Amino acid sequence: MDEAGAERRTRRGGGGAARRAERTATRTEFARFITRNVPDFQILNAEALEIIEANAETLLAEIGVNFVDNPDALKLWKDAGADIDGERVRLPRGLARSLCATAPATYVQHARNSERNVEIGGRNLVLAPVYGPPFVRDLAGGRRYATIEDFRNFVKLGQMTKWLHHSGGTVCEPTDIAVNKRHLDMLHAHMTLSDKPYMGSVTLPERAADSVEMSRILFGPDFVDRNTVMTSLININSPLTFDSVMMGALEVYARAGQACIVSPFIVGGAMAPVTVAGTLTQVLAEVMAGVAYAQLVRPGAPVIAGAFVTSIDMNSGAPTFGTPEAAQITLGAGQLMRRLNLPYRSAGAFCGSKLPDAQAAYETANTLNIGLLSGVNFMLHACGWLEGGLVSSYEKYVMDADQLGILHRLAQGIDMSENGQAMDAIREVGPGGHFLGCAHTQANFKDAFWRSGILDYKPFETWDEEGARDTATLAAIRVERMLAEYQAPPIDPGTAEALADYVARKKAAVPDSFLT
Repeated sequence: MDEAGAERRTRRGGGGAARRAERTATRTEFARFITRNVPDFQILNAEALEIIEANAETLLAEIGVNFVDNPDALKLWKDAGADIDGERVRLPRGLARSLCATAPATYVQHARNSERNVEIGGRNLVLAPVYGPPFVRDLAGGRRYATIEDFRNFVKLGQMTKWLHHSGGTVCEPTDIAVNKRHLDMLHAHMTLSDKPYMGSVTLPERAADSVEMSRILFGPDFVDRNTVMTSLININSPLTFDSVMMGALEVYARAGQACIVSPFIVGGAMAPVTVAGTLTQVLAEVMAGVAYAQLVRPGAPVIAGAFVTSIDMNSGAPTFGTPEAAQITLGAGQLMRRLNLPYRSAGAFCGSKLPDAQAAYETANTLNIGLLSGVNFMLHACGWLEGGLVSSYEKYVMDADQLGILHRLAQGIDMSENGQAMDAIREVGPGGHFLGCAHTQANFKDAFWRSGILDYKPFETWDEEGARDTATLAAIRVERMLAEYQAPPIDPGTAEALADYVARKKAAVPDSFLT
């Protein structure tokens, strides 16, 4: 009997069978964004923080950063008091930090379903899925180029996933759609297949402008003018280079009052020094320059200070994940960004493995847990990342998403209420007894322990009889069931029609290009 048939039979039963079916049935549940009740891990002492901050100011003042192919940016910097030499911008000590002070410490990103709104910054942690891979992988089809169908499937999975708070952005690159048009289809999918918050396009300023216009259709122009409805990723071309494409997208979003993640893209040893302190110095300098520029464009524009950091294998040149050095940088950067009073983006379900295997699990667990401890406020790539970011994996998506439930539970801290202290249970049981039947256990057993929705806890004999399925196989079954049970969230028919019309008109206006 297949899984669906077995489930139908179980639901017809009564008593314990019915209760077990109720506990294991798939439901579309939504968890609120995490508010941490646990302290952040402080890896740097006060002296180390002051040294890194002083070195970052020296870097900006003496070495400077490049703003390439962007004369308007150079003028803004000159008017603000920076020294301009060609495309090199040198910032007097304290200038960048003073400009960063106008960025909000927290902001709300609105979703079309207001129950899914997220508050980014402070003690909060918002989880978003993988971003950017050109390939996808599943057990049935193996590794292949991603399509728009894959993209829509991942958006549906995100909508169905309890522990994800955000629909994300480029959850995979739909390579069957022209490069100059795919951003329209991707945004349309996020806006119609999910009612969670989403990210806009950043691959050209014009595509960022399309993102703003489509958001104005979805939310109404007045609402978008007054509120943040997008948080989009702006990568710095490390080391110390701000290219015109990314800065052009940032300018569009900042002027529209929409949020940007200003994030260096660091591969330690290649795009930053091999040492932790040296990398932290570069990260801080790049972040301060990028956030400061957003404030030059529009003071008060919401910005997240990002740090995407990994190390490099010195034998092969491949990026490595889940390493102690990356953990140290993630923790240290969290302290530095909090001293800037800015929301912080870092960490994720990072791994270099080609498959959702033990390597993937070890590396992912390391980075997810460090993300929680480092005080991250926005975690991109929280589920689905495989093969160093080249692949969005269906199975790993749901495996990672399942484990995000652990972050929610850990962040709650320890319950020290009267119920949490459990003195009544200890008195009732006394020496030599057991707690299985006591009143306290009966009152709390349903919620006492976090339980995975995928991992197998059955006895060996039962597991063996059911086919000795590994975690990836169980995850594939879950993917299939989630997609089969997916239901699109309701959307106003007039809004849906207007979005579809905008996409159709924009795509018809230009020929396909698969190059840019």
